[in-house]
Amino acid sequence: MDKKYTPKLWICVALDLLGCASYAVPMLGEVADIIWAPVAAIIFYRLFGGTLGSFGSMFTFIEELFPGTDFIPTFTLSWVIRRIFVAQHRSSVVSR
Repeated sequence: MDKKYTPKLWICVALDLLGCASYAVPMLGEVADIIWAPVAAIIFYRLFGGTLGSFGSMFTFIEELFPGTDFIPTFTLSWVIRRIFVAQHRSSVVSR
């Protein structure tokens, strides 16, 4: 059986908060996002991997670059998606 890794929820929440923290200092937020966007995309791919990691890392990169979209908790939403997918996968394997 293929076991998929799911990162800890607190790590995902912390990374989402780190992405929003750039707005704590006025005028620095968008400049910091230029640096944070590729870093967040790499971290996202390394955490989730596979199809979710590929799609999510591109989405995270774009979301961090565009102004006003930092409120989207991309890491946490992906954690929820992974947990639901793994739970459904396990239930389908058990029912076979």
